Amino acid sequence: MTASPAERLDISFSLESGDWETAAADVERLTDAAARAAFEAAEKPEILGGDTPVEMSLVLADDALVQTLNRDYRDKDKPTNVLSFALLDDLDDTDESTDDVLARDEGMPILIGDVILAFETVQREALEQGKSFEDHLTHLVIHGVLHLLGYDHQSDPDADRMERLETSILARLGIADPYSANPARSAAAEGETGADGATTLQPI
Repeated sequence: MTASPAERLDISFSLESGDWETAAADVERLTDAAARAAFEAAEKPEILGGDTPVEMSLVLADDALVQTLNRDYRDKDKPTNVLSFALLDDLDDTDESTDDVLARDEGMPILIGDVILAFETVQREALEQGKSFEDHLTHLVIHGVLHLLGYDHQSDPDADRMERLETSILARLGIADPYSANPARSAAAEGETGADGATTLQPI
């Protein structure tokens, strides 16, 4: 029996720092569900086709850790809401690294990267935008996972595509469109203060 996309995703969950468990009830279940919903709905790179098992990590951290990573890997010495360390962005059929991935032992998962969130920034943004902490966290997890799968918002068409998919996934989870009447939208799309980051560098 063929596994669904969500069933073949293995998520390594890590609670590093921050008061996540107080701010959100059953935060591991909530973030796991968000990540699986994003993985199931997204168009995936060809390398992840079929029944290929896939693995990612989801790290709940604080502003201090995320600021350090943002400074070391993106030259931005400030915290941000979510960082995505994507491992597949630069792979193609002629890339030796693709051969390395495909040469893994049979049955072993393909690592797609890490999604790391900063507690204080996520909490502050939820308050500023009048959203529940859980809804905002769910959105950011979805956003981060889509980055791991090759989505970005560097151009207006790409941003529109990514936002439409995020909105569709959130609607299935009973969460309202986070971009409607949101003054922070344009800043987030352009990578300004409080917006996410995505990088193809190896994760920590």
